[in-house]
Amino acid sequence: MTLASSPHEILSPSRKKFQITVLLIDDQAIIGEAVRRMLKDQPDIVFHYCSDPTKALSLASEIHPTVILQDLVMPDIDGLTLVKFFRANPATKEVPLIVLSSKEEPTIKAEAFALGANDYMVKLPDKVELIARIRYHSAAYIRLLERNLAYEKLEESQKMLKKELAEAAQYVKSLLPEPLTGPIITNWRFIPSTMLGGDAFGYHWLDDEHFAVYLLDVCGHGVGAAVLSISAMNVMRSQSLPNTDFRNPSQVLNGLNEAFQMENHNNMFFTIWYGVYNKTKRQISFASGAHPAAVLLGARDNPLPPKELGLPGLVIGAMPGVEFQTSVMDIGDYKRLFVFSDGIYEIEKKDRQIMRYNEFVEIVAKNDKPELEDVERIVQFAQALNGPGPLEDDCSIVSIEF
Repeated sequence: MTLASSPHEILSPSRKKFQITVLLIDDQAIIGEAVRRMLKDQPDIVFHYCSDPTKALSLASEIHPTVILQDLVMPDIDGLTLVKFFRANPATKEVPLIVLSSKEEPTIKAEAFALGANDYMVKLPDKVELIARIRYHSAAYIRLLERNLAYEKLEESQKMLKKELAEAAQYVKSLLPEPLTGPIITNWRFIPSTMLGGDAFGYHWLDDEHFAVYLLDVCGHGVGAAVLSISAMNVMRSQSLPNTDFRNPSQVLNGLNEAFQMENHNNMFFTIWYGVYNKTKRQISFASGAHPAAVLLGARDNPLPPKELGLPGLVIGAMPGVEFQTSVMDIGDYKRLFVFSDGIYEIEKKDRQIMRYNEFVEIVAKNDKPELEDVERIVQFAQALNGPGPLEDDCSIVSIEF
């Protein structure tokens, strides 16, 4: 039987906090009535009474008590055995359990504690002491429930966030260009250090003569960096900077710098290398905003000393009114261009020193694995140097073969 007017869940009707819920198991109805009277003036405590110990487990699973009061001497089932059942039942294994006995018996008390009881009282206890112990044990259990609920909500939100990040990452990848074959051959690898990275790159024909390639690297990682990189990449793809000739690299960087001032973008900035290949003149014009210099190499069967295509310049968004410069280079017999972010080489070596740019250029130029395509060879080197686990920074590399 239950002396509560209606079943109560462990959460209060407001669903904002947990309710103190007491379940008393005792075959003597007079004890049930006595405890009910002790608790009737406690409006925040819900009381349930069970006179049949064989139904105690099912009732406890139904009402979710925050504390169980249980007699040790009952017909049909031994009280210590019932303690075992409560601790074996997933629904009640962590619920505080106070055993009630007619007298102090150290041996029985020790056995009850060994089986999982939390407290021991001689019945019938004083009202003040009983209420104090109910509140004490319930408060501890409710804190546990609140922590578990918080963990569940956090896990649920993390799953949702992970799903959304995966969708966002897929969207970012969908914006990256397809590899090209023909008069210009391209290849690339993009390895974000987190699910969403701050690198972005692209290439496309501006007209029949001019082919543009660019790679940018936003400071930081995650959603904010990805949003800024996508925004900048969409501007480049759509060529939507006002009063800008996209065949002129310095004009492009000037326009990006004015459009993406860091105070308007959560204090985030980015570096960029932007180049334009003129197929008739076999020239590359380029500009850089604090980005690692691109590397120009000869054909794979015609090794030539690497040429570095870099210019000094501030990061994009640091200061309005900055004027970027364009440099023009005849490529002559050079055939391959590599553009990359610093995440592919700023990796700790065995001597605990970070690899420098000039060391990486030597790796790019070294054709020690002719069976591998260039980009794959370079990425394998970076991953082997990094060791197991993700890279510290986003890693992007684009190869262009003229």
